[in-house]
Amino acid sequence: MTDERRPETPAEADGTTGLLTALGKMMKLLRERKGLTQKDFGQMVGYGPDAISAMERGVRTIRPEVLEKADELLDAGGLFLQAIPELREAMSRVRTRHPEWYRSYAALEAEAAELHFYANQGVPGLLQTRDYAWAVFSRRRPLLDEETIERRVTDRLARQQVLDRRPTPVVGYVLEEVVLDRRIGGRPVQRAQLEQLLRLGNLRNVEIQVMPTSIVGHPNMDGAFNLLTPMKHPQVAYTEVQGYPRLITDLLEVRKIADRYGTMRAMALPPAESRELIEKKLEEL
Repeated sequence: MTDERRPETPAEADGTTGLLTALGKMMKLLRERKGLTQKDFGQMVGYGPDAISAMERGVRTIRPEVLEKADELLDAGGLFLQAIPELREAMSRVRTRHPEWYRSYAALEAEAAELHFYANQGVPGLLQTRDYAWAVFSRRRPLLDEETIERRVTDRLARQQVLDRRPTPVVGYVLEEVVLDRRIGGRPVQRAQLEQLLRLGNLRNVEIQVMPTSIVGHPNMDGAFNLLTPMKHPQVAYTEVQGYPRLITDLLEVRKIADRYGTMRAMALPPAESRELIEKKLEEL
């Protein structure tokens, strides 16, 4: 029986996909004509190679300031500058492209002033590489077809824009040590994922802490959760168990989860020591 409460396919796209794809293709063509790698170009505009790749594939919005720099650096002759008004209009009417059941959470995440995550199974979506995300969705049961997997991966990567939007949100993670050890997708995918954690952990607004497996008396045995503080609303919590999502708005319940999260942050390794542990895990792969 089909579960209509939780549809498997993303909501209808908002109409910006064609614009982003076209801009991405043009940027890639001009970058390659200049003989620049994604890493080279990324350094010039202030983004990493993964972000540039996502922009060129049309799965991540190219911000207006990036188009301005690209127009000059790639000798576009004003081509990208002409597209900025349309891009701003598209950004103003953008809607989430996630499954219907996920929309409430995704909308809050996109505008949150603070985002905090506790993960005990796998790397959270905002930190995932494309290959890691693909491995996660391709192994989901019941099996998804490749078109659905691609849409899910695209939507997940698009969410990562929240990490570098303005105003910049405060983002924190507590990851169980087992998350670093679980080789989802195999050794090369896990290696790239650990390198991604190190890169994102260097961002000024992102703090990653690891909870060692050796910790005794864990304060939270109830599973993973997210805590969000929207710009103009009280803090909320989000959980998902066996495909059943729950957006928690009751202040008392949210306060209990926030208290557990605060205790875990105090028990987990500090960010610097967490980074050292991730580096060690990477060396051992």
